[in-house]
Amino acid sequence: MKFLFPLWLGLAATVVAIDQITKTIIIALFKLGESKAVTPFFDLVYVTNTGAAFSFLRDAGGWQQWLFVSLAFGISGWIIAMLRRHAQEILLSSALTLILGGALGNALDRLLFGAVVDFLDFHWGAMHFPAFNVADSAITLAVALMLWQQFTHKDQR
Repeated sequence: MKFLFPLWLGLAATVVAIDQITKTIIIALFKLGESKAVTPFFDLVYVTNTGAAFSFLRDAGGWQQWLFVSLAFGISGWIIAMLRRHAQEILLSSALTLILGGALGNALDRLLFGAVVDFLDFHWGAMHFPAFNVADSAITLAVALMLWQQFTHKDQR
């Protein structure tokens, strides 16, 4: 089962690549702040976020960029160690891989642009969910997988 560890790293790299490609397309096609309606409840937008989830620490003056990049790299190192140790556990490794790819995708944005590029905007009328991106989606899916594992594999605790 040692072949699984490189597979997980490859999947994480694929998440980063898809995240960065989609952001590059948005940056090329939109001006900052521009949006285009796709459906009555979904728009493509080009916004940036210097903070974390839901713009936490957005207005902190810039130091937060280095905090979030440091956290992303530190957590990524821990996740890689966990993947090496638990590569055969498909559900856990899938979740860790998605978090790794998402964390590195957003960290790359912070290094390249000083902020995370977001472009997926779901809304109901005038109420908008905060815009997000592929990296955020990967992390959210990972959390759902971890919760699913916790609720469906109680006998393994």
